[in-house]
Amino acid sequence: MAPRSLSLFSLLLLLLLGHASSRRVSLALYYESLCPYCSAFIVDRLPTIFNNGLISDVDLNLVPYGNAVLGSDGSISCQHGSDECLLNGVEACAISVWPDPQVYFSFVHCVEDLIEKNQYNQWASCFQSTGLESQPVLDCYNKGVGAELEQQYATQTNALQPPHQYVPWVVVDGQPIYGDYNNFEAYICKAFNGELPEACEGHSSMSIQEMKTNQTAGVCSVH
Repeated sequence: MAPRSLSLFSLLLLLLLGHASSRRVSLALYYESLCPYCSAFIVDRLPTIFNNGLISDVDLNLVPYGNAVLGSDGSISCQHGSDECLLNGVEACAISVWPDPQVYFSFVHCVEDLIEKNQYNQWASCFQSTGLESQPVLDCYNKGVGAELEQQYATQTNALQPPHQYVPWVVVDGQPIYGDYNNFEAYICKAFNGELPEACEGHSSMSIQEMKTNQTAGVCSVH
């Protein structure tokens, strides 16, 4: 019985070690579709974790609500008007319909790229350019599911501790990184215990305090 017990213990230990070494770091982005700084982050910075493979070690959570206000009657007023409410809802539906970040991010990236180019009224062209089917997202939005998702995002955003002060509001492993969000990969790499992913090479030498001294990125503040 002893060898058998030892074998089971060794197997359990290996499984625990494997789980610890493969722990994924959470990355949440609270944003609103028409904030130019959010668009720039999504279009120019966030794709790096897809390109270098770090996404395989990250649990990505996009929350398109931002600085909107939820009324007592359940209605939502968006900081940049009704067009932003529309696009927040469309992006929320895309995230819901295609839960895999590798899928939904291509659509969100496309929409935000059009926003950067001031062509956001062409957002529906992103279905064709990404090769994703339009009907599930349109059904989600037109049947009111998008509005329900936005109300859920309102609750999630309003429950943040500390409360968000602006967008983009980036949270790594439960901790906001404030105005240093363009350096988000370094914070992700700092959050790993044990062996670092290959994509973290060159991102872990700077201390958190050193990173915080260079918080100059633009934001859309809460009114």
